[in-house]
Amino acid sequence: MQQPVPTPTHTVDPVQLQTNITRAMLLWQRFVARMMSDAASKQGKDAGQGDNSFNTAIAKWGVNLFLHPTAVMQANMALLTSQTKLWQHSTARALGFGKLSPGVPAITDKRFKHPAWQEHQFTEVLLQSYLNMSTYWRTLAQTAGGLSEQDAKKAEFFINSMIDALSPNNYSHTNPQVWQTILDTNGENLVKGMENLLDDFQDGQLRIRMTDMKAFELGRDIATTPGKVVFKNELLELIQYTPSTAKVRQRPVLIVPPWINKYYILDLREKNSFVKWAVEQGNTVFMISWVNPDSQHRNLNFEDYMQAAIAAMDAVEAATGERDLNLIGYCLGGTLTAATLAHLKAKGDDRVKSATFFTTLLDFAEPGEIGVFLSEEQVGSLEKRMDKTGYLDGKDMGTAFNMLRANDLVWSFFVNLYLLGNDPMPFDLLYWNSDSTRMPAAMHSYYLRNMYLNNCLSQANCLTLSGTPIDLRTIDTPAYFVSTHDDHIAPWRSTYAGAKLFAGPVRFVLGQSGHIAGIVNPAAANKYGHWINDTQEKLDDTAEDWLLDATKVDLSWWHDWNRWVATFSSEEVDARVPGAGKLEVLGDAPGTYVRQKI
Repeated sequence: MQQPVPTPTHTVDPVQLQTNITRAMLLWQRFVARMMSDAASKQGKDAGQGDNSFNTAIAKWGVNLFLHPTAVMQANMALLTSQTKLWQHSTARALGFGKLSPGVPAITDKRFKHPAWQEHQFTEVLLQSYLNMSTYWRTLAQTAGGLSEQDAKKAEFFINSMIDALSPNNYSHTNPQVWQTILDTNGENLVKGMENLLDDFQDGQLRIRMTDMKAFELGRDIATTPGKVVFKNELLELIQYTPSTAKVRQRPVLIVPPWINKYYILDLREKNSFVKWAVEQGNTVFMISWVNPDSQHRNLNFEDYMQAAIAAMDAVEAATGERDLNLIGYCLGGTLTAATLAHLKAKGDDRVKSATFFTTLLDFAEPGEIGVFLSEEQVGSLEKRMDKTGYLDGKDMGTAFNMLRANDLVWSFFVNLYLLGNDPMPFDLLYWNSDSTRMPAAMHSYYLRNMYLNNCLSQANCLTLSGTPIDLRTIDTPAYFVSTHDDHIAPWRSTYAGAKLFAGPVRFVLGQSGHIAGIVNPAAANKYGHWINDTQEKLDDTAEDWLLDATKVDLSWWHDWNRWVATFSSEEVDARVPGAGKLEVLGDAPGTYVRQKI
């Protein structure tokens, strides 16, 4: 079948087209030379420290297939059937009898939504053959009886990653949208794409730009809610936000964000800022802004972060005169919040009157898709790398998370930037996602081993923090857990299991969408709804039972949380201005720690 030539939307200049193709090839040669040079300079530096667990798993999987001949034969027959239908359909279409041909599955994959994929018989056959082969290999990837659970997951992840990488959408010679763009621009897209590729290849690694990093500035476009830094130590700056109401709830709110990213995910822009909205509801809001660690912080441990959070609570009391407060923890910040509550309980400290947890894992028995990167071998390899620098580069961690959603977070940008030659679009959420932070070596090693590998936090007295054994089952603080249905970082069934550990009253809410979009779901927009279950006094044994009896609400969970937290802050006082208490103003929000780059 002859490959079709797309029709250009304007007159093609053959001289300009050839010139741009030549320029693009020269730029490609520069990229390959730079890549090979960087690889040569690094050769031997990391010898013996690589992670071979995926290679081992895929080798075991390949051998294991011989033990399942029936499954392999069934997969082969299914592939043969689907390909036969495709060729029959293609032949009938070529003869003008397409409507009478055997049906082929409708294409719903958004990678192939461009009309060019459907316009030509060649691309239809190419695309459908790829989808058929994808189904075939995914079926074989799930043929894992006889493998350990960890090896099976690694093999499946590796195979799925290869399937995604080999998509015809990812290559200029098999993507009809790229062909059309080459003709429409006389090949200028190829030149621009190679320039983008060279710009993004730095220090031996390709860092794909997800957004225009020059489109935003902290304090100007994002992280703009007015406030002041009123406390600072080695690990954090504490921001007190300026009130927007004459009266405020008596008990202040302290937010403990994750230090795997910067705090302003909760204060992106005015229209989607949880912080701004919470202030407008009459809360005195404080936010921790964590330092971006470097080699001098290599020995900071998990309990150092806990003590920093307690220091922030003390600072809130000094700023407001109120010892009692309401806590919010997001993701890793929520894990720290729970550990801190257990520590305070053991010490007889009851200042926290309510605790809210955004997409927080406490029981790590089923950590979700990220578990594919977490084994003894992988953690040990990571520790050796961190030992050299004293920290984990946040971009390395970001790459791991992006690979869990490679089509959306890797390949779509690859095609847009390097094949179509487009500039990245300005997007506040992706700017935040790219503004990563480092992780101190000691803390990260402790966290991976004690939480993910050994699941210690969910076990009574398995962890000792600052000399005190902790047990989450002693926590009787009223708690609000909001998780999200499509979360692949903190799966909601696992966060549900963690919520059941508490001894006090727990309200569990399940939002729509994922780890970020389900949380940053402005009350004014109500883009995503949520599920609640008010029929039970305590959480069911299983998450599925809870959801079965739950009621869908077509509003943002922000409304529900505001009503809940108000019950722990019923008294009102005059609005508190930053600096009016015992703490002096150290500077304007968003502070200095958040501006530190890696």
